[in-house]
Amino acid sequence: MVTLRLHLDDVPQTNAPLLVAPGSHRFGRIAETDVLAVVQRCGKATCSAVAGDIWLYATPILHASEAATEPGRRRVLQVDYAACDLPGGLRWLGI
Repeated sequence: MVTLRLHLDDVPQTNAPLLVAPGSHRFGRIAETDVLAVVQRCGKATCSAVAGDIWLYATPILHASEAATEPGRRRVLQVDYAACDLPGGLRWLGI
């Protein structure tokens, strides 16, 4: 499963950029109680963007964002694509 994300606005460090734990998608489904340990193992990367940037990444990666210190627009067009069943015991829970 992959996600394609087109940024319509800039997302600087001050506007709550996406934070990811690189490689965490390889662990499959991660229990909430294990999230901190996985982040400590994988580290944390900040994903700033400028309008027009396109990202392609493994969808089940641990991700979050902190509160913006200077809020602004963060519009994105995001498409999630899976050609088969989800990996690591993950299941679709909604639409």
